Amino acid sequence: MSSHGRSFPGEPDEPAEASRPASDRTGAVPTVDLAIDLSSHELLRRVHVLDALGPDWDPVAALRGEEAAYELLYSGLSAEQQRVYDELVSAGVLPRRGDGHAAA
Repeated sequence: MSSHGRSFPGEPDEPAEASRPASDRTGAVPTVDLAIDLSSHELLRRVHVLDALGPDWDPVAALRGEEAAYELLYSGLSAEQQRVYDELVSAGVLPRRGDGHAAA
């Protein structure tokens, strides 16, 4: 019953009924299992990504370019930067490259 003394459709008549699970209440709407298969959407997403990369995209060349960029990033470090780099490698934050020291 509502606070105004009237009962509204779908509202429990007694406070005790409100505390019971919805599946146990009289007139409660049953739950429905819902499964959505997104595999076709994922396939379409991959097609769009490859289309955006274009026919000239070379994944091996992209990885080589990324490695070259990392070599430049960690080259010419000062003594303090080298110390921090070595600490990060030791802590497993950065992957070890080459002999474990940035190129001078």
